[in-house]
Amino acid sequence: MSVDIQKLFNQDIPEALGRRGDDARKIGGKYQLNISGDNGGSWSVDLVSNPPTCASGTAADAGVTIDVAAADFQTLVADPSAGMKLFFAGKLKVKGNQMLAMNLQKLFGLMK
Repeated sequence: MSVDIQKLFNQDIPEALGRRGDDARKIGGKYQLNISGDNGGSWSVDLVSNPPTCASGTAADAGVTIDVAAADFQTLVADPSAGMKLFFAGKLKVKGNQMLAMNLQKLFGLMK
């Protein structure tokens, strides 16, 4: 089942951050996600601020920037353990703090 990327970043993640802000701040970090292709876009996720935020656009002060194609992002959401495989295949590009990138899976876990 594929995820609606626009809905995920414009509605689902902001709602989860509103419900579980304290948990989100424990993850910490500022993320810039750039998803190319169908239904893609750019979003900044700030898990440091109070309250944490997720907004469309770019953040100049992101600790990590992640670039991925929409199809590969779908793979990542369906199977978070595929992240390393995508990274080593050059399909998931990470600039900045790679430890923050590894915590991205925890962000998606907040929506459960």
